[in-house]
Order: sequence, then structure tokens, then C-alpha cells
Amino acid sequence: MKLNGQHGFIPIKDIRLDVENPRIKRFVEMYGPNPTPEQIHLALGAGIDDPEGQSGPTFSKLKQSILTNGGVIQPVLLNRLPSGQLICIEGNTRVCLYQTFIEDKVKGNWDKIPAIVYENLDEEDIDAIRLQAHLVGPRQWDPYSKAKYLSYLRNKAHLPFSQLIDYCGGSKKAVQELIDAYSDMEKHYRPLLESDSDFDPRRFSGFVELQKENVKQAIAQSGHTLHDFAKWIHSRKIDALAQVRWLPRILKNKKATEIFLKSGAQAAMQVLDRPDLLKILQEASLAQLARAFTYAVTTIGFNEAQELKENPTSDTAEYLREAKEAVEKLMLHVDGDE
Repeated sequence: MKLNGQHGFIPIKDIRLDVENPRIKRFVEMYGPNPTPEQIHLALGAGIDDPEGQSGPTFSKLKQSILTNGGVIQPVLLNRLPSGQLICIEGNTRVCLYQTFIEDKVKGNWDKIPAIVYENLDEEDIDAIRLQAHLVGPRQWDPYSKAKYLSYLRNKAHLPFSQLIDYCGGSKKAVQELIDAYSDMEKHYRPLLESDSDFDPRRFSGFVELQKENVKQAIAQSGHTLHDFAKWIHSRKIDALAQVRWLPRILKNKKATEIFLKSGAQAAMQVLDRPDLLKILQEASLAQLARAFTYAVTTIGFNEAQELKENPTSDTAEYLREAKEAVEKLMLHVDGDE
């Protein structure tokens, strides 16, 4: 891929927003094949607002930053078609905000925006720019949008896995899991909704967890289906989506399964074999428990560690994962990152 763009200040009126932008595609599709500029603006506002705490800025924060600084520093990326039309392939939200400032007569110079203009990029170059900017870059898309785009590139554009991995890093297994999770969610979750406006992309991580070892097998062996799984996600029988990992244990236990189907995963786990919390442990301080846990982990024997590696779905391994997630969540609060 050889990209040699020209830097410059481009009139906003000459730039067309990209309706194929993967971050907003699911919103734009609600408006039909020919969305109006106003509808694209609405979709951009919804698409950049990330409820799962991704690293990109929210629409409102980006807007305030541009107003405070009197413009943008990082140029947007444009593709000039043979017809002369300029399509924004990276930076749609910034262009959208400039357009809004002009419409609302906001004080400032919003008529032109810094840009790098490329000439007639092919789809491979455009895909590479999007992947590098948003699948591994500082302005990452939400997981559902990433998976949707990867699914398109793999199943519609027929890009080989080697090329996808070259663009966005990771492993073939991780990329395949995202694609499979997207397929499962579209096939089993979306049909449960009354309208596309009810679609909740935040539930996507549950379908990513579904791809983990033994989960689908446990669902099938218990006589249930992936459609049932989608209903559990939709009805919040599985609320915290890490609870998907509990399904193999829950569905193997008749009583736990009954409680799960009635009251959800959290209640079902109460009847399973939980760690035997002796009175002395219940009365120990968090500091004492943390020191004891650290000692136990750092002094674990090779054979025990190897057994955990060979049995990643064992109760001990699952308890360790639960502890890891609980500590990470607490430390985010302690360190002021949430």
C-alpha cells in the first residue's frame, strides 16, 4: 500500500460524509439507502458516544475541544474520486461538527478544515486506513462496529485472514471469534427485537464470550439452542456479560439450571459449589486477603500451574478469572480511571 496524499485546507462545502463509515453504519441503515445530511449528523452523534468506556472521545467532548481550540489539529483524510468528489474516509465526525458550526453560525472560521487528500484510493487502501486508525489506533470503534466491519471484509470483500491480521494485529483466532460473534448476534439476537432502534450493541460482548471454549457445547448438551442463549441475553438472565462463562457449570447442574431459567445467572451461581469461606476468611480484612492471595499465586507449584493451563475451564481457573475481573474493576475506581 502506497499512500501519497496532499496536505491542504479544504472547503467544508466540498466534502461529502461517508455513509459507509463502520462506526455509524448501523445507525445510518435505519434511515434507508439515501440518508439526509441531518440524519448522518444524528448517526455520527450516536455512533461516537461509547457507553462501554472505549478510548475515543464522546461527540460532546470532541465538540467542546474543537470549540476551545478554534479548530482541529489532526487533518481529516479525504479520497478524491475520478468525478472530483471528495469523500471523507477518516474524520467524519470532525467534518460533521464543522458543518454544524456553519449551520448554527457559531463564531469562528469553520469554512475550511485541514486535510490530506488522496487520489482515487481503491477499496484495499481505504480498508487499510480504517483498520489501522480504528481497530488498533487511538480512536477505536466499539467492539460491535469492529466485528461488523471485519465480517464485511472477510465474508463480502473476501479478504484473507493474513491480510486482516497484517492490518489490525492479533491472531486469526481472535479475528474469527469477533466475526462469529457478530454472525451469532445478527442471526439470533436481532430477530428478537421489535425494531432496529431496540438493538443494543453493548450486549455484543456476551456473544464474544459465547465463542469461548465449551460454552456452545454446554448449551447444546443441555438441550438448549443459540436462540435460547440470545433470549437469555435479551431478557437479562445473563446480565453482566462475563456470566456467559458460568454457563457450562450452571447447565450441568439441574437445580442451578432451574434457578437460572427463573431468576438468572447470579442467583444460579449461589447453589453451585462456591469457595468454602471459613469464618476466619470472612472476618479477614481486604488487605489481609490480598496479601494471602498474592502469596498463594506467587508460590504456586509448576504442576499446579500446568494443570490450570491444561484445564482452562476448571472451577479454579474460573474463580481466578472472576477474582481478576473484580480486582481490575476495583482498581479502575481506586486509580481514578472511571
